[in-house]
Amino acid sequence: MRESRPEASAGGHGFGTAPVFLASISTILGAILFLRFGYAVAQTGFLGTLAIIALGHAVTIPTALAIAEIATNRRVEGGGEYFIISRSFGQSIGGAIGIALFMSQAISVAFYLIAFAEAFRSLAPLIESTIGIPFDPRMISLPAIVLLLGLMLTRGASIGVAVLWVVVGVLAVSLVAFLVGHAVPGSEDQAPILFSELQLKDPFILVFAIVFPAFTGMTAGVGLSGDLASPRKSIPLGIMSATAAGMLMYVLVAWKLSVSAPTEMLADTSRLVMSDIALWPPLIPIGLAAACISSAIGSILVAPRTLQALARDRIVPSVSATRVLSAGVGELGEPRNATIVTAGLAFLVAMFGNVDFVARIISMFFMVTYGSLCAISFLEHFAARPSYRPSFRSRWYISLAGAVICLFLMFQMDPLYALLAIVVMSILYWGIQRSISHQDDLGAIFQGVMTQMTRRLQIRLQKTPPDEWRPSIITVTDRTFDRSAPMQMLTWLSHRYGFGTYLHYIKGLLTDESYRESQDVLDRLLKLQEQRPSGVFVDTMISPSMRSALAQTLQAPGIAGVENNTVLFEFSEHDPISVVEEVSDGVMLAQTARMDTLVLRHGDHHFGNRASIHIWLTWHDYRNASLIILLSYILLGHPDWDGAELSIFAAFPDSQVRERTDELMALIAEGRIAISGRRLKVFPTDDRIDFSRLVEAKSADADLVLMGFTEERLGSKGTELFTRHLGLNEILWVSARESIAIE
Repeated sequence: MRESRPEASAGGHGFGTAPVFLASISTILGAILFLRFGYAVAQTGFLGTLAIIALGHAVTIPTALAIAEIATNRRVEGGGEYFIISRSFGQSIGGAIGIALFMSQAISVAFYLIAFAEAFRSLAPLIESTIGIPFDPRMISLPAIVLLLGLMLTRGASIGVAVLWVVVGVLAVSLVAFLVGHAVPGSEDQAPILFSELQLKDPFILVFAIVFPAFTGMTAGVGLSGDLASPRKSIPLGIMSATAAGMLMYVLVAWKLSVSAPTEMLADTSRLVMSDIALWPPLIPIGLAAACISSAIGSILVAPRTLQALARDRIVPSVSATRVLSAGVGELGEPRNATIVTAGLAFLVAMFGNVDFVARIISMFFMVTYGSLCAISFLEHFAARPSYRPSFRSRWYISLAGAVICLFLMFQMDPLYALLAIVVMSILYWGIQRSISHQDDLGAIFQGVMTQMTRRLQIRLQKTPPDEWRPSIITVTDRTFDRSAPMQMLTWLSHRYGFGTYLHYIKGLLTDESYRESQDVLDRLLKLQEQRPSGVFVDTMISPSMRSALAQTLQAPGIAGVENNTVLFEFSEHDPISVVEEVSDGVMLAQTARMDTLVLRHGDHHFGNRASIHIWLTWHDYRNASLIILLSYILLGHPDWDGAELSIFAAFPDSQVRERTDELMALIAEGRIAISGRRLKVFPTDDRIDFSRLVEAKSADADLVLMGFTEERLGSKGTELFTRHLGLNEILWVSARESIAIE
């Protein structure tokens, strides 16, 4: 038995907009800006760097608009982006993306502290002379992770936000010092490096992949959603202002680099070129350190909250791990255990990773997340759910463009990593879906999309009905739970080519009591459908009599957008004659409504091994031949009848045998049904032939026999028409209202 879900304190710390802006801008103006923007200008020139900035924001701006839109529609609780995705796409898809999101956030902690260690390279000689061993950036990054973990565990999110104010201030001062600085000696009169002057340049898309993490920080503040007083206000305002400020700063830094240093110096990734340009050089390493620490703080604030939200949704497979990771400490529910796990993962990555390698991994994870957020916004526009009423609206085409660009750039940046990411996400989805298979996991957004598509398609289909016949079968019966044959037959006939509607009939008037009964029955029907999946739509029908229920049903529009054209009746060979009479009466009523009719007689054979189907055609009902052959083709296409043999028998007067045989061969050829000549038998009939005995002699062992009948024959023979041939197993009688052309 699952544990009850722990609940976070509503409102958390009650932060305003400032922490969202600070977490986002500090991550935007982070390590990549200091360490790799010079590299980008060298490899692609100023114009190429502008293209990278524009392309990056073609992803981040639609994402920012999508988040702003979604956040103004509903309260974004703990987990930020994961909460939005999982509550829109459902737990299986949301959980798979959420795990990737957590991984990207946790790896980001390591990434920023690896970059933080780069700020100490200028001190490497001093460090080496002091400790007597070569300088290794991990001497700085690994202890920094431990110290940061200690800070989060002892002081929580409040101290993290307080530190953000300080480091963002230092970051701003360092960037101003760079922008007002002077060109390096010898480059005072240098023209802007509009295009790269390098002989051997890295591919544009590789440069983009390395630089792209610089643009991803705008969602950092969303992870604080559970600790905001007013997420609907703070999230849109915080991320949009941070995105705009960051984009402006990128352009200014790229321009300053292009006019202040030669290409060769900018291309040297081991050199902090911005220090050579800044008004006071030490401010750049200090700013880099501040940027990295602030970005790391932003990431270590949100990653544990994502993991905590995943655990609270029971996405974590282990019950004990769920209990530990979902737990919060204190009145504010600080995710202490999740923070320890995040720091441990960051520690491992920092031990083995380097800046460029980790940047490419982060890019892929963030692309998946951003593409999902844009897709949610687009699908919400399409779904047109009444409950989706955001006070801020993006445009559907902007969101769609953002989602498509994310997918495109994933494969452009690194097809192998993109394919690997999709495989990993698929495995995660499969694992999560299996663990929550007992739950309804269809996200509200998909339900809305399906509803909207169905609405439009039904209207379209009604205006332009299909030219060719396909089964749209409906059956009404009150004998659902004591026999399985009718549902089985409807399932087979609805496979792939058609649609089936199964209505359980409840006798009586529509009252509170009968309605409650109908809902209980519907629940039972849905559970049966889960046990044996099919393409059949199930529901209930309350009516004073079976005839009135059938009359209502025959006038109702088709569920699939195509009008119902066939009615399936059924009875057991053990049923009393009154049931057969009711079926005969229903057939006559259905034919009044110009419907094709099927009557299934079933018994103890239960369709046997489903290895043989026999068709019988006679001079009385030859107009049914096309429909019978089509139905047999549909049956043979179902996996339950895979490998079954089809035999066709026909009985015609002596004078018609040759003509009818040729017609039948042509009909089979047109129907493209694989049947050999030895499986087709035509019998001449006269007064000396006992037709019933002939049928039973040839088809006694068949698992299913299809035979035709007509309204005229039913009128003259009555119930005897369906009760003869007692030596056969299951029989499906078929009556086509009009001859159906096989194409």
